[in-house]
Amino acid sequence: MKFMKKRRYDDMDAAADHDPLSGVANLFDLGLVFIVSLLIMLFSAYHLQDLFDTTSNMTIMKKTADDQLEIITKTGVKIEAMKVSKSQAKGRGERLGTAYRLHDGTMVYVPK
Repeated sequence: MKFMKKRRYDDMDAAADHDPLSGVANLFDLGLVFIVSLLIMLFSAYHLQDLFDTTSNMTIMKKTADDQLEIITKTGVKIEAMKVSKSQAKGRGERLGTAYRLHDGTMVYVPK
C-alpha cells in the first residue's frame, strides 16, 4: 500500500505555477508571429516579392511629404535611388527628349 500514495509535486514545479511572469514569454512569441505575418501581408499587398528575385527589374516612383520625387530602380541585385529636382542636369550626354544618357551609359530623367 505504500506504493499507492499520492505523489507530491517537486518544489520547482510548484514555484513555476505561481510565477506571474511565466506567460510573458508566450506573449512575446505571439507578438513576433503577428509582426512577421503583418510583413508578409504588406509585401503581398504591394507586390514587393520582386525585390527578393535576383533576375527581376523594377522601378518605383514615390513622392515625399515635401513634394520631392524619388525614383528607385532595381536591376538584378543592384538598387539605386535618385532624387529628382527641378534644376537641370549638367554633364556630357545626348538629349533624348526629357531623358539624358550620360557618358558612362546611365540614364537621367528630368520631369518638366
